[in-house]
Amino acid sequence: MRRLIPILLVAAGCAKAATPPEVPPVWPALIGEYASHQDTVSILEDGGTLHLYRWHGSRSELRSRTDSTLDIAGNAGRVVVRRGPDRRTSAIVVNGVEFARLALGPEGGASFQIAPRRPVEELRREALAATPPAETGDFLPTDLVELVRLDSTIRLDIRYAGTNNFMGTPMYSSARAFLQRPAAEGVMHANQWLRAQGYGLLIHDGYRPWYVTKMFWEATPDAQRIFVADPAKGSRHNRGCAVDLTLFDLRTGQAVEMTGGYDEMSPRSFPDYPGGTTRQRWLRGLLRRAMEAQGFSVYEAEWWHFDYQDWQKYRIGTQTFEEIAKKQ
Repeated sequence: MRRLIPILLVAAGCAKAATPPEVPPVWPALIGEYASHQDTVSILEDGGTLHLYRWHGSRSELRSRTDSTLDIAGNAGRVVVRRGPDRRTSAIVVNGVEFARLALGPEGGASFQIAPRRPVEELRREALAATPPAETGDFLPTDLVELVRLDSTIRLDIRYAGTNNFMGTPMYSSARAFLQRPAAEGVMHANQWLRAQGYGLLIHDGYRPWYVTKMFWEATPDAQRIFVADPAKGSRHNRGCAVDLTLFDLRTGQAVEMTGGYDEMSPRSFPDYPGGTTRQRWLRGLLRRAMEAQGFSVYEAEWWHFDYQDWQKYRIGTQTFEEIAKKQ
């Protein structure tokens, strides 16, 4: 597989592509999701133009009439904008029907958070005492590699080592990221290609001990469990073959803005979610292109989560980062 990497990089394209421009400064306060009692809509930007998108599929271009009024293309009506004291849009009125702005998740780099169903330390004690599911078959030897030792230009923002995560409390004892060696090498090559485009990889999570997956499952409400793995099956993170990551701008050193936040449990997390801006969707696509060229596939519910192609060849692990580091 290692010999295929240069070919895949050529196929992905080595010429630097032009990043779409930022939207006008007044638009981010309007772009977002809105709901009435019967329907949900988004205002998004596409190709330098605002659009009204109804979640059942129809989309119409919007044209500004005044500071607080937009016409729907094709003489299809009007959108009236209502703003709060901070000038952020609090609601829109579409042809007389009011849609309140949805607070799907935090913005500005903060993480979406839930209220755990039980105390975290109680969950931790139970998970540490539990045993991962039994597995049969032939597996490859575990060979977990620390990403930053493989490529020092990869940056870390390990959310589960701090409080900026959906649980709101540290889940890891240290901020480290490990992957099985072939997957780690794939991330390294993706990072090298992205740096030629002006971006680098920012890692939020890699190998995850099984006991942490069990804590996530027990803490998460039933309606949101699509976003967490079932410990009875184990996760690809537990096998060292899944990575959560985003891009940072080499020029500014700042993480880029995607359509939704990391670990956000909402439709904005879907890798094909059509909302947001052209720039956000382009950056999301750039990340996906770089990772898919290295044998990864994006998870259907999370734009930031990528699984390595050979994940099923490795066992579920529950060893801590410190236990892994002692062997290296």
